[in-house]
Amino acid sequence: MDVLLDLLDKAIQKRAPFFDEKHESAFRLFNGFLEGYPDVAIDFYAKSLLIHWYGKEECIDIITFIQHELCSRFDWIENVLVKSRASKVKSEQNGCYLLQNKKTSWIKEDGVRYSVDLTMNRDASLYLDTRSVRSWLKKESKGKEILNTFAYTGSLGVAAVAGGAKRVVQCDLNKSFLNVAKTSHTLNGFPIVKSDFQAGDFWKHMNALKRRGEQFDTVIVDPPFFAETKGGRVDLAESTKSMINKVRPLVKNGGTILFVNNALFVSGEQLTSALDGLYDEWLSFGGRIEVDSDFLGDGDFVSDPAPYNHSTKITLIKVTHRTA
Repeated sequence: MDVLLDLLDKAIQKRAPFFDEKHESAFRLFNGFLEGYPDVAIDFYAKSLLIHWYGKEECIDIITFIQHELCSRFDWIENVLVKSRASKVKSEQNGCYLLQNKKTSWIKEDGVRYSVDLTMNRDASLYLDTRSVRSWLKKESKGKEILNTFAYTGSLGVAAVAGGAKRVVQCDLNKSFLNVAKTSHTLNGFPIVKSDFQAGDFWKHMNALKRRGEQFDTVIVDPPFFAETKGGRVDLAESTKSMINKVRPLVKNGGTILFVNNALFVSGEQLTSALDGLYDEWLSFGGRIEVDSDFLGDGDFVSDPAPYNHSTKITLIKVTHRTA
């Protein structure tokens, strides 16, 4: 355990700027894949300690060691849960509590409260690696109309509302995920416009919005790695062109597509090549958003993300339409 202890010491020192006095924030404390221990990742969600175990076999000794070590250092920890990511049992994937006192129902980031349900899904209902996207949206959305596709629990859309967006439409296949987004609105005192929380298949839904002639200043496309419905298929290794072309008509002239590809096995070079094949006089590169430092380390990625700084590859694409 000495090796792991040394790695945790270094990680805690590195993340010192992420700790807040009231322990309301959320961040990755240890990214084992890039910090020398690939079986483990550790997050804080307010006062909840979340251990992601990626090992193929359960190793209670290591998990118990992590729990004891961190709880002894941070006496404000109220809950400890483990997500066994390689398990075939859904409840173990979603998370089992080792310690449970007061449930964490929200976290605070950049002055905004986000509702969380830490055991609702395999992840923890709020993607920490897109914190910089929320920051960008909060800064860039004032007075704008935003469409958040594959919204999941709607954190990106909530950030846009916090930034003064004129309208935010949250779209996801799963209504229960969108209910979490509504709770985030309530936590912040934002109005809930029920018609702007829309459940439906991405491919059919985009067609419907197009038929209605709707357009937005920013369209967010942050899809899962793979999904297939009767309406179509999402595959981050193959579907970049089809997804961007699907939302392209929904972007106002001069607007932006915010595209996120978080596929570990898709290199930055592959994604850049795919996007370059789309760029023309009507579609152009608008920049990249980097992932925050709590997700970085000295280890090697599965696939080199350069020119991006992380496997969560975030691209801004500018859209221009032919005008009369």
